[in-house]
Amino acid sequence: MEKLNIMDQKNLGKELKEMYDNAPRGEQVAMIHLFGIKYPKEIKEAGVKNVVIEAGISSTYVTEVSKGMSLSKYVKLI
Repeated sequence: MEKLNIMDQKNLGKELKEMYDNAPRGEQVAMIHLFGIKYPKEIKEAGVKNVVIEAGISSTYVTEVSKGMSLSKYVKLI
């Protein structure tokens, strides 16, 4: 997936929902972490909770997105 041009709350929510819905079975949480790794700055600006609510997924995933954001400092996407 490529970075979206406008990474506002609505587009971030859409991207998160897409990554979650299209994840292989049993890999949803990994995809949520990957989302946090890909867009840490944009998510921070929009607010993690706001993005998760916009995505329409469980609010318990706020923690998982935050974990991905923390990992972004140590992970390089290929």
